[in-house]
Amino acid sequence: MLGIEEHNQPGELEPVQRKSTAAIVADQLRAAIMYGSLAPGSQLGEAELAARLGVSRGPLREAMQRLVAEGLLRSEPHRGLFVMTLDTEDVDDIYLARLAVERAACVQIVRHHRVEAVAELTAAQSRMVAAAGKGDPIELADADQEFHETLVRVSGSPRLQRMAQTLLVEKRMCLTALQDKYHADVQALVDEHKGLVDAIEAADEELLLARLEGHMTDAQHRLGGSMTG
Repeated sequence: MLGIEEHNQPGELEPVQRKSTAAIVADQLRAAIMYGSLAPGSQLGEAELAARLGVSRGPLREAMQRLVAEGLLRSEPHRGLFVMTLDTEDVDDIYLARLAVERAACVQIVRHHRVEAVAELTAAQSRMVAAAGKGDPIELADADQEFHETLVRVSGSPRLQRMAQTLLVEKRMCLTALQDKYHADVQALVDEHKGLVDAIEAADEELLLARLEGHMTDAQHRLGGSMTG
């Protein structure tokens, strides 16, 4: 009946959520773009990709169209699909959008999900500390990304999560392309994330938003400077 919502009781069995083949392929392509296996500007050969992934062309085409919609691939008439390339203007725009998304997430966290956020983000920040101690820049970048994915997820907004996903992939594309030039202050990076967790734990929304903006601005300048340097 319209207007009536059904709610599952605790412990009630629910249908298992299964990803479609196209969704799985989209995840693999997204990761390949993020880690540079599919380099910026490279053309995607449909037959070759279908063979490498072991899938038919139907799900592959659907997956690629998803990535076109996300802005990670571009379609050129009569030529095919290409991985997007990013420049300094793109970096500025990525961080403008990331700040808006994560700012909104932080407001929701402080007002509605603080306890859960502190627990999950403390664990995520601990993984950053461990990665920093190993001196592994890729593991540290993975842990950094996981922290921000967690930050948006615990806000409880699926739409913020969808927006953040593409932005974080684009940021990682830049880091991968600049891995020989980009050098972050590891301790400062770890400390900045600890400062975000501390502000959430203190329920200090103003401090949290100020620290988030400072963190984003610093990251934007480091990344943009590496692209022009």
